[in-house]
Amino acid sequence: MSKSPPAPPSLAELRKEIDAIDEQVHRLLMARGDIIDRLIKVKQTQEVGSAFRPAREASMMRRLVERHRGILPLDTIESIWRVIISTFTYVQAPFSVHADVSVGESMMRDSARFHFGFVVPYVSHFSAQAAVEAVAKSKGDLALVSAISSRTPWWIDLEAEGAPKIIARLPFLERADHPAALPVFVISRVADNAMVTEVEMWSVRVSGWNAEIARALAPLAEIVAVPDTAFDGAALLVSVAGRGFEEIKMALIRAGASVRSSALVGSHATRYTVPPAPTIRS
Repeated sequence: MSKSPPAPPSLAELRKEIDAIDEQVHRLLMARGDIIDRLIKVKQTQEVGSAFRPAREASMMRRLVERHRGILPLDTIESIWRVIISTFTYVQAPFSVHADVSVGESMMRDSARFHFGFVVPYVSHFSAQAAVEAVAKSKGDLALVSAISSRTPWWIDLEAEGAPKIIARLPFLERADHPAALPVFVISRVADNAMVTEVEMWSVRVSGWNAEIARALAPLAEIVAVPDTAFDGAALLVSVAGRGFEEIKMALIRAGASVRSSALVGSHATRYTVPPAPTIRS
């Protein structure tokens, strides 16, 4: 006589399991807070500078992506992790987020809240330059500006030694329907040894800029361009990944542009592209 299969667990039993996991998560977060408290004391004697660690954050995010499985969306994990890390960073050294809302206030606010939560103060500005200037005057604040368009060459203010630099590009996870899809650069002051340099950001000023040169450069690098002082001049913000800047410079020259100046203005991690979900055929 065959045995009947075991009865499935009741709703009460499953909810009890969930409650136990929730308690574990909360206790682990409190334990993390205790470690951060000890970390603050160690940093006071062993480390000087910003609490931001872009290279460490990128490494931690990649580990999350690699081990993630199950029905919970990956961008939910991204947001939870970002809020945890940003809040604990704020506890170590309070900072504000200065956002350029000229690209769209609701989109920029969504990006700031998705990546930094509600504990970190949010300050809106009506231009990228104003947001960058606010960070330059602060001790440890950061700015969010559009990574794909601009009305002014705000990145020129990052060229000087000691000026804030681009330290990240968000969102880290790229997908078409990301809930905070606005591409933004994060700008702050960070110790050189804390930077992640997989993608270098260069401020380049050229003469002879035109649509043909822009098309020639498009396969080599992402570029944000705005008119510069000369009638045919342009100020470029160039993302250089997987190749040296000299290659980009020579490509500009071969295409007919004259490079007037160039300066490294930051760097960030290579983004992770989430593959599209497979389509189900009926």
